[in-house]
Amino acid sequence: MKKILITIQLLVSVASFGQGFLHRDGQKIVDGNGKNVILRGLGLGGWMVQEGYMIQTQPFASPQYQIKQKIQDVIGEQGTKEFYAAYKANGITKRDVDSLAAWGFNSLRLPMHYNLYTPPIEQEKNGEITWIEEGFTMTDNLVKWCAENKIYLILDLHATPGGQGNDAAISDFDTTKPSLWQSEANQKKMIALWKKLASRYRDNPWIGGYDIINEPNWNFTGTNKNGCDENSNGPLRDLMVAITKAIREVDTNHMVIIEGNCWGNNYNGIFPLWDENMALSFHKYWNHNDKESIQKMLDYRTQYNVPIWLGESGENSNVWFKDALTLMETNNIGWAFWPMKKIENIAGVTSVTKIPEYDVLLKYWKDGGQKPTPEFAKKTLMKMADNYKMENVTVKPDVIDAMFRQVQTNDTKPYKKHSIPGKIAATQYDLGTNGYAYSDTDFVNYRVATGKFDEWNKGNTMRNDGVDILPCKDSGSNGYQVSFIEDGEWLQFTVEVSKQNKYQVAIRYSSDAEAKLHLEIENGIKSETIVLPATKGWKTAILSGVELKAETNKIKVVFDKGGLNLNYLDFSESKKANSKK
Repeated sequence: MKKILITIQLLVSVASFGQGFLHRDGQKIVDGNGKNVILRGLGLGGWMVQEGYMIQTQPFASPQYQIKQKIQDVIGEQGTKEFYAAYKANGITKRDVDSLAAWGFNSLRLPMHYNLYTPPIEQEKNGEITWIEEGFTMTDNLVKWCAENKIYLILDLHATPGGQGNDAAISDFDTTKPSLWQSEANQKKMIALWKKLASRYRDNPWIGGYDIINEPNWNFTGTNKNGCDENSNGPLRDLMVAITKAIREVDTNHMVIIEGNCWGNNYNGIFPLWDENMALSFHKYWNHNDKESIQKMLDYRTQYNVPIWLGESGENSNVWFKDALTLMETNNIGWAFWPMKKIENIAGVTSVTKIPEYDVLLKYWKDGGQKPTPEFAKKTLMKMADNYKMENVTVKPDVIDAMFRQVQTNDTKPYKKHSIPGKIAATQYDLGTNGYAYSDTDFVNYRVATGKFDEWNKGNTMRNDGVDILPCKDSGSNGYQVSFIEDGEWLQFTVEVSKQNKYQVAIRYSSDAEAKLHLEIENGIKSETIVLPATKGWKTAILSGVELKAETNKIKVVFDKGGLNLNYLDFSESKKANSKK
């Protein structure tokens, strides 16, 4: 009898997980073969659910419904439909997923807006629940692209019927209408949606799991409006249990992922767990990357014998990324960072270019004044939608490097190939972390006790390191300069030297006061220290007698006295040197 029971259990296991479904195995997430899987993922924020801070409308329109109202005001209802059709078509394509796979991601988290799958309750008749094909088609296409790249897709209900939190931007919560928690009809619709999704994708092994509610933040009995002081979280637990039950009626294959209150992290009252194939998600932003910062989740993992997953994190510096992901992987915790596409973004894998005309719209929406013509507004918005195409975004190699390579090593690598003789842009210092590729005084973003944030990057452009970079209009630049340089900071450049020789270095800089720098070569050789006088505008100073061997060299530019702006260094053989002004 014992052998028969074991055989039945084995057959059930094979039936459930034989196609490679991710599932819980004690405290681990494993694939269909029982192999431990560390999810390395990215959240596709902004595609199905817009948030104002991603498109620079946050000061006056943060939830998506307000953003749509602003857009409709300038281009009308039909123009708005055309804009959103283009925005969604361009936002995520097969080329995006191909790129993410090539960069090293093995999973994606899809933040879904319910209204792409089913109408709001006020549009339904007699309490019935109807469906919209658009969201399902978008999801079908995405999971197909993921399967072609062997990437898991985790479905995340980011904006629930009615909205699940007082932080309205996250869930598109309209305070003039009943929230998820204030409407039984909204909750029934949410349960039905998850059952519909589970029925559709129950046999697809590339669906990695169901993240059933994103960042609930609601006060049921406590005083904190975002649920951070809740002790029972009864309505949240009841709803998640009901959703799981509905899912299990049609799908026993996929892992159910839950989140606590207070933006995912307050699990008071949520236990005990109610299903054998579950994982706990938590979110992590702007805090220190030490074990203490995740100890409560580690304790839950041990106490309840359940996997934990960092379902959302990001919006910080490369050093913070490296440290956070090192902490996760050292503790066998998978992760999904946030987001993929944002306008003028340095803290993500890509950045969407903002055109000047978009600033005109932003100013009108914020301050009023003369209303842009519909023709101008539509042309501007359609161009912005076009800029969301993968071929039009700016890929951020420093961020990708920090999230993958730098987690494994402190070794540096060239940002691009530099040859000497030749010009080297100051902003193209090596890829690597603070203390190895560069040294900067401020390099991470922490939320301090006052609720404000540390200032870690004064430039907020081009690269996501501690190095402060600004746009540069000086001739011969790559469009950017290193600025706000402090005493003792340095930059490292890996260069290929074609010929052993003494070189002179033309240093292109500007400074309001006297500055000083010297070069250090990897073999211990130091140049003279050059004094850079204060300037009115840009000036070139010459550092002579820098001896380099015909090999790969690592050169540090050490700022003995800061305060300058640095454009570039131009290395030439000494005999060809000419003084410049």
